[in-house]
Amino acid sequence: MTVITETPRLIIREFTLEDAPAVLHFNAPEQVSLYTGDAGMCTTLTDAENIITNIWLAEYQQYGFGRWAVVLKETNTVIGFCGFKNETRINAVDIGYRLHPDYWGIGLATEANLACIEYAKKHMDLGIVYATVVDANSGSINVATKLGMTYHSQYQDGEFTINRYEILLKTHTV
Repeated sequence: MTVITETPRLIIREFTLEDAPAVLHFNAPEQVSLYTGDAGMCTTLTDAENIITNIWLAEYQQYGFGRWAVVLKETNTVIGFCGFKNETRINAVDIGYRLHPDYWGIGLATEANLACIEYAKKHMDLGIVYATVVDANSGSINVATKLGMTYHSQYQDGEFTINRYEILLKTHTV
């Protein structure tokens, strides 16, 4: 397995098929997908295996990055994902995360995504990264602002009002 980066509490690494039970576990609680628009997409171990194989592993191959496993060092447990996604709907790169609710509110989402941003600045050719957050999701809005992201725009997506945030990772010089 490929380790991307580490923080004092976390290891950020690529997913493997062995992570399927953990993927099912962190997607299972209803509140996890409350603001994501993908409720019910991961309800079986086969669903989790398909997400790993057909989305994350495929994105690593195609783009060299994707959503990465967030592993709590203390227990060596996969507690969620973080990282980047080539978001074809906006023709740009999105940063995002999902953690099991047992790990909410203790700064892990911010810690994981700050590590991803620092990794991207040093090792990836990304100029700008976006985050899309449902405007009712104050926790994720706080994470975006703690990452140094600034408000960009707002739009409607079905029942959700979405705030888009951005962060410039590299400045272009002439």
